[in-house]
Amino acid sequence: MAAKRDYYEVLGVSKSASKDEIKSAFRRLAKKYHPDISKEENAEEKFKEVQEAYSVLSDDNKRKAYDQFGHAGVGESGATSGFGGFNGAGFGFDASDLGDIFDDLFGGGFGFGGSSSRGRSRARRGSDILMQVELSFEEAIYGCEKDFDLDVVSVCDKCDGKGGFHEETCRRCHGSGTITSEQRTILGSFMTKTTCPECNGKGKTYKEVCNKCRGKGQIKSHKTITVSVPSGIDNGERLRVPGKGHAGENGGSSGDLYLEFHIKEHKFYERDGLDIYLEVPINMAEAVLGCKKEIPTIYGNVKLSIPSGTDSGDKQRLKGKGIKDSTSRRTGDMYVIFKVVTPKRLSKEQKKLFESLANTDLDDSEVDKFIRFTKSNG
Repeated sequence: MAAKRDYYEVLGVSKSASKDEIKSAFRRLAKKYHPDISKEENAEEKFKEVQEAYSVLSDDNKRKAYDQFGHAGVGESGATSGFGGFNGAGFGFDASDLGDIFDDLFGGGFGFGGSSSRGRSRARRGSDILMQVELSFEEAIYGCEKDFDLDVVSVCDKCDGKGGFHEETCRRCHGSGTITSEQRTILGSFMTKTTCPECNGKGKTYKEVCNKCRGKGQIKSHKTITVSVPSGIDNGERLRVPGKGHAGENGGSSGDLYLEFHIKEHKFYERDGLDIYLEVPINMAEAVLGCKKEIPTIYGNVKLSIPSGTDSGDKQRLKGKGIKDSTSRRTGDMYVIFKVVTPKRLSKEQKKLFESLANTDLDDSEVDKFIRFTKSNG
């Protein structure tokens, strides 16, 4: 007789594995090697081996004895002395584990000494909807109300989602929503419960089927909804609108609508989070002498003092003149970046002025520093 493999090796878990990890490994392997569906060689023997390993490692006392004495601590038969009838009592573990696996394998509920309500249709939440939305720069920073057209699955308004009229108890399943039948496996005969095909697990039928939804309780519909878009929404952000997704089934709640925003670029403003950047052109005289300029912000024009000696790339911060985020209640700033524009055409008088400026001795100017640096490294 071949030596038994280590139970931890059989389940593919470590000796420090938790009970949940052991149970998860058992469920996975029991599905994999079940003889009724597995095409692997020696599936039946592997199935029994997995079963035996789990019966020991899922029991705290048996696991302790096994860890201390090995297979001798739990007997030659592992802990399973047979299948113990239809209630699973001889498995040495909670029979609901195996029942859950059989539900997954055969699509029904196995009767292990108790009733199952798996066949009855459960309430299911509706699916979510993701919608791509384009906003203008202004709509994003100020917030807005927008109408959105949606094609959604809705509860039938004619039958209120029931699927018919004049309700009565299903004659086939007698209101239970399930059909009980006998399932023969290598473990013996088991009572299985499957969803009643007559009422689809609802336990009731209708004398008159709704002609609008054809008994489904749901219809496809076109809706227009109005959504308030908060100020400060940014590119790629999503807004959740609860309950505006597809309708649920069997009384389940509706899914949600998610709006994902894409913001159009502005002609002059550039956005970085809640901050706004604006490039302002100034002429050479304004840069040299300084001046006052009217600057457009998203809240209206403001007068800005530009100091003398301003260079291209210099910037000023206007605190609180950025974007207001109504969700976080934070407000960004605005940054004005100056760009000194060199004139392309000059009158004779202007040319003479620049020629006279060219002869001006610029005491230790940045230009002089650069020239000295170039000569010293030439």
